[in-house]
Amino acid sequence: MNSDTTSIAARDQLTISGFRIDRVSRTAATAASRCAVLLAVFSALLLAGTQPARAQTEKVLYSFCPPKSGCADGAYPAAGVVRDANGNLYGTTDSGGANEFGAVFEVTPDGREKVLHSFCPPNSGCSDGKYPQAGLVRDAKGNLYGTAPSGGANGFGVVFEVTPAGKEKVLYSFCPPNSGCSDGEEPAAGVVRDANGNLYGTTTYGGANGFGVVFELTPVGNEKVLYSFCPAKSGCSDGKYPAAGLVRGAKGNLYSTTYGGGANGFGAVFEVTPGGREKVLHSFCPPNSGCSDGKLTQAGLVRDAKGNLYGTTPSGGANGFGVVFEVTPAGKEKVLYSFCPPNSGCADGSGPIGGLARDGKGNLYGATLGGGTNGFGAVFEVTPDGREKVLYSFCPAKSGCSDGKYPEAGLVRDAEGNLYGTTLNGGANGFGVVFQVTP
Repeated sequence: MNSDTTSIAARDQLTISGFRIDRVSRTAATAASRCAVLLAVFSALLLAGTQPARAQTEKVLYSFCPPKSGCADGAYPAAGVVRDANGNLYGTTDSGGANEFGAVFEVTPDGREKVLHSFCPPNSGCSDGKYPQAGLVRDAKGNLYGTAPSGGANGFGVVFEVTPAGKEKVLYSFCPPNSGCSDGEEPAAGVVRDANGNLYGTTTYGGANGFGVVFELTPVGNEKVLYSFCPAKSGCSDGKYPAAGLVRGAKGNLYSTTYGGGANGFGAVFEVTPGGREKVLHSFCPPNSGCSDGKLTQAGLVRDAKGNLYGTTPSGGANGFGVVFEVTPAGKEKVLYSFCPPNSGCADGSGPIGGLARDGKGNLYGATLGGGTNGFGAVFEVTPDGREKVLYSFCPAKSGCSDGKYPEAGLVRDAEGNLYGTTLNGGANGFGVVFQVTP
């Protein structure tokens, strides 16, 4: 076991009801607010009741860390998957792999798993990165791009590329010596790619003010900070601690969320132009609102053809257990669904952490970390008019949670309506799964 990493056995104890605790809590306020989210999710799990099973079916495509494998295939997939035209799925695990510092993997439609890259080889100093927690983006040649929040040449995270043959290349290492980390540090989310191969992403910390950045990275590895959050004397009304990835509009504008800051301190939905101008579209939890609009979002957004943005918050809402929301281009926010109505036992789910997938009819699909029929999370659908349906509840009675539990990430959808994702725990071996849910 490496001396500077927590053992895989102990990692499960660092998770409350599956909610991943960040390795670094930079401020007391941030730590306190995260604890509040944890307690809310934990309460939802305790309240969860039992109902008849749903008609939709779930299939485990792969269970991580078989016996005697040493978890060389990876463990604890915290991010979602990306899918190619042949139905192969690609993702990351933030533990396991040959060196116990995480892996990039491929899973075929028939459930065969292949590790494309294991982070932090011996004597490398982890210059390739470690503990990847975000999903991947794939180009036309099959190259995969992602981030790791730590490791790299300077220890503060990297943007990387992995080829189909499994060769990894660090495109950028954050926080060079004597830079003050003005370029950003600890990228917690994935990147988005434009037609020219430029990558865009966020870092949760660092930047000119220490509260995170939006950055651009060219194919040759030149990084440019497009926006640094929380300028002096701003009160962080522009947001702080962006923990989610970006979505890019046709004109190159970038959209996402911040976990903190905003006009009310509970996070914001923002836009950044190619020229680096930032605009807050919505600040969560206005005074005297009871946070009925949601708060403390950590998920990215999905955007429709009209420019409307859709996302989730893990807490707040009418019942305190999170929401699915819409924000118009003019900045008007509407809650489409509030989880865990009174006397429901949170059978509809609670605490959505990941983002959403959207179909051609405007239906939204996601997962909740807690709640569901059995209290271990659910896959859900929300219609444009705000009706919610649970498609699958994880960990049925007497199943041993072999189907997985605690889905933390968002989903990807194929042309037939099948949904694919990961769970952080559960599965045949207890270290998470890649799953499919049929319509």
